[in-house]
Amino acid sequence: MSLPPCPACQSPYSYEDQGRLVCPECAHEWMPGESAADEHAAVVDANGNTLADGDTVSVIKDLKLKGGGGVVKVGTKVKNIRLVDGDHNIDCKVDGLGALKLKSEFVKKV
Repeated sequence: MSLPPCPACQSPYSYEDQGRLVCPECAHEWMPGESAADEHAAVVDANGNTLADGDTVSVIKDLKLKGGGGVVKVGTKVKNIRLVDGDHNIDCKVDGLGALKLKSEFVKKV
């Protein structure tokens, strides 16, 4: 049985994991039969640029964090974002703050 190449980077080395297909080169995950255009097609930054998994973005305003206090300052660069479904549609890790969920309307693509 041959698996399809990764729709994000066209790598031929995809593998199946718990019903999902995974690319070991770019870490893209997708369901069999799903195209890259179907997934997260409407996620755009504050300037209207389309975002994708693995992009680097910059925060455009100070963001107060719920729970622990603290602030993500304007201009903070966030590397290797991951797009998810929901109100806060970006999962990321910020140096010094750890894992966060951000709204795409408060970032711009670098």
